Amino acid sequence: MEPNEYKPKTGLDKDLKKISHVESAVLTQGQSMARIGLGLLFLIGVWIFASMQTGTIGVSPFVIAAAVIGGYMALNIGANDVANNVGPAVGSKALTLFGAIIIAAIFESGGAILAGGDVISTIKKGIIDPSYMPDTQTFMTAMMAALLAAALWLNLATYVGAPVSTTHSIVGGVMGAGIAATGFNAVNWVTMSKIAASWVISPLMGGLIAAGFLLLLKITVLNQEDKIAAARRWVPIVVAVMAAVFTIYLMNKGIKKLYKASWAEMFAAGGVMLVATWALVRARIIKRSANMENRKKSVNKLFVIPLIFSAALLSFAHGANDVANAVGPLAAIVAAADTGEIVTTAGIPLWVMLVGALGISMGLMLFGPKLIRTVGSEITKLNPVRAFCVALAAAITVIIASALGLPVSSTHIAVGGVFGVGFLREYLAKRASEKLGEKSAARPSPMAAAESGIEAGAKTVADITPELAHELDGLDKKSLKKKIKKSKKRKLVRRNHAWTIAAAWIITVPIAALLAAALFHLLMGLGLSA
Repeated sequence: MEPNEYKPKTGLDKDLKKISHVESAVLTQGQSMARIGLGLLFLIGVWIFASMQTGTIGVSPFVIAAAVIGGYMALNIGANDVANNVGPAVGSKALTLFGAIIIAAIFESGGAILAGGDVISTIKKGIIDPSYMPDTQTFMTAMMAALLAAALWLNLATYVGAPVSTTHSIVGGVMGAGIAATGFNAVNWVTMSKIAASWVISPLMGGLIAAGFLLLLKITVLNQEDKIAAARRWVPIVVAVMAAVFTIYLMNKGIKKLYKASWAEMFAAGGVMLVATWALVRARIIKRSANMENRKKSVNKLFVIPLIFSAALLSFAHGANDVANAVGPLAAIVAAADTGEIVTTAGIPLWVMLVGALGISMGLMLFGPKLIRTVGSEITKLNPVRAFCVALAAAITVIIASALGLPVSSTHIAVGGVFGVGFLREYLAKRASEKLGEKSAARPSPMAAAESGIEAGAKTVADITPELAHELDGLDKKSLKKKIKKSKKRKLVRRNHAWTIAAAWIITVPIAALLAAALFHLLMGLGLSA
């Protein structure tokens, strides 16, 4: 038989292929059921753990139920929100999926337990006025409904592969439950309008800043003739900027509950870190690049370690801040049960903080890989340079928003940064293609020549020219047409993900609010209120 001769598939081959598909489906289904089972075991553990807090005043069946729902919320935060911190590093192959999960779990838990704070705002962002609540029991029921609604929405968003804001989810839940309990007058509509504005502000700022840094690195390093010499000059600068930005970011968001620094202190610390990092990285880059090839791939290697550090620091800051989304309403319920009063700030018992921290880590390990892949590789292709720009943009955007008092979402910022670098690549690729077309109009690209050949009556690529046959792998006419059509439609940013994510962002607050209102009335109607 000739090497290229076609060998028809036998019935046995087809049967074996079907069996292989069935085995793969069964294995996937089995793994999914195992993850759900482990998640249920965690929630049972939370129930037992909460029941053992006999020395704590107010640990009633209602509080225990709220603790289980808080654990469920924490699982969903880990499954959905943490992907934004480590997804770009995984997509760029700076970290393996397993390595990213371990780093994120350690730093998320560390941020929550070490820097999560002893006191928490029980009503997120001051969305509702608690004075409108008729009594403590109604308040506790509203908080439970808000928590469960936010968790259910996050669970659904994770299932469809949409990274959404957990803060916006709990905001919507609190608003909906508050309206159901007291009416529309209890809602702070000025705050809600600012949150709605952040749907546009967050991804736009993140995207523009990430694209700006990528463009800077392309101009100053990647598109230079001597890339290694350019890298020695510019990489220490941008890594030093990253170190300074993350110093300010961690002081502003990561340890603010341990030490409230002024903006002057933050920028002074950032300046010291800028100079120290530049000196250290410059010496390291000069040494590492001594024997490097003059290629873009070599430059990408220089960003791997900074990218791993950024993933760890983003996870720490996220754990310190977003554990409040899991345990804030729970802390409100526990405080109300302890004091018999509605409180706007409450101390966090250690057991409540542990439920949030461990739940986030468990959710990440069991269900996080799906969203990590979405953010890291399914929206657009990332390499270490692009992922570095996304991480840097996320920290800078949060700092700017905090300084201006704008309520932004870290999820929207990170995903916006991924879209930003993707759309910049599309724009630059289109410009390069147009310029190449102008320069080589007399020598069309393989695809263009193949398309012209088909229009002239050729049945295969080999009928046009042997060179094209080699480049396009000897496709027949039908396959070639499909390949040409696919090439024309190819985008560097997957539009279906863009529309899915945008739609999920827009409906997060309304859906969470409607769910919370319905759950509040259901709990009250069933007589399950506190």
